[in-house]
Amino acid sequence: MKNSDLQTRKNAATPRGVGVLCDFYAARAENAEIWDIEGRRFIDFAAGIAVVNTGHRHPRVVAAIREQLDRFTHTAYQIVPYASYVELAEKINARAPGAQPKKTAFFTTGAEAVENAVKIARAATGRPGVIAFAGGFHGRTLMGMALTGKVAPYKIGFGPFPSDVYHAPFPNPVQGISTADSLRAVETLLKADIEPTRVAAIIFEPVQGEGGFYVAPPEFVRGLRRICDEHGIVLIADEVQTGFARTGKLFAMEHYDVAADLTTMAKSLAGGMPLSGVVGRADLMDAAAPGGLGGTYAGNPLALASAHAVLDIIDEERLCERAVELGEKLKARLEALRADVPQMIDVRGPGAMIAAEFVKPGSGTPDADFVKRVQARALERGLLLLSCGAYGNVIRFLFPLTIESSVFDEALGLLEEALKESVGAMA
Repeated sequence: MKNSDLQTRKNAATPRGVGVLCDFYAARAENAEIWDIEGRRFIDFAAGIAVVNTGHRHPRVVAAIREQLDRFTHTAYQIVPYASYVELAEKINARAPGAQPKKTAFFTTGAEAVENAVKIARAATGRPGVIAFAGGFHGRTLMGMALTGKVAPYKIGFGPFPSDVYHAPFPNPVQGISTADSLRAVETLLKADIEPTRVAAIIFEPVQGEGGFYVAPPEFVRGLRRICDEHGIVLIADEVQTGFARTGKLFAMEHYDVAADLTTMAKSLAGGMPLSGVVGRADLMDAAAPGGLGGTYAGNPLALASAHAVLDIIDEERLCERAVELGEKLKARLEALRADVPQMIDVRGPGAMIAAEFVKPGSGTPDADFVKRVQARALERGLLLLSCGAYGNVIRFLFPLTIESSVFDEALGLLEEALKESVGAMA
């Protein structure tokens, strides 16, 4: 079988709305490497969009799933419950930021987690409104799209969206948006668009994912906490992409001195298995009536088994520390290239949630074409990179935190070659 043959079949059998980055097809994967059906090897700096922080097919994850397979694969937790759900909830409750008693509910996808966080906030407050931020990404469901602050490709042609969703600008030093600007915009929304007593929640990402890996400044998070406390609003931290050691902490909110009321999680929670969740203040989590939360596949036992293994791996292999180590090495390499790559204007991000932003030299205009060129050159060499940002001019680096040092160093060499060749192509 050839990649080209499958590509033809894919185009005939599946809709174009399911966008696919690569034109090759996976045959197997191991830790930070993927081999396609023709035997070509790729170093994975995407990690399934931050899903396999613990690497492809970690032996502990594989063993945990196999052991659960020998017991049962599905009962529906809401019909016949099982201990692994309760035990994982206890672990998450103990480790999520914030001093108040917590409870956790599990779902299947990140969008589901976000939808349920909004439901919980509305049930707890009796209010409809939600404030989100430009550049934020919260999923492809109707509410997820409404909350998402990025039109292309997520919202085109899908309206109308749920009402009572409002957006404010997110702090962005590259675009000249300060923390004060963002907080002032939130306050303006509460004056001009919706009264505070109708706002159930404010939702934000500690580090924007699709939006460009812009980091929420501490004073911004404190400001949101102050506004929420003043008006009885629920603060939701969307940690679907930032969670589980990616930023150098188990949860990115551990970098701040205030806590969210509710936190959404998914992606690397279960090492490649579909599992998401909401953890938050027990009084809020209990606001929904019995039967109001859940789902047929929510808290799937195979995914829960994998998640238990993931938490053990993060602790035993010290992946939070490893994230910081790898991230600092990547940032140093990128900074050293700034002189040779005038398009690169910023390198940012905590832990191993690193991004580089590119513009046209001299104009400051976002340069998505340069990013596409770098991606193509890297892929030719066997390195998989992802872009992000409202203008598509940011490269984000999401390698597994378990990547071998030799493979990581090899990838950095390939990245440097791709960057320099792309600059040369522009000359």
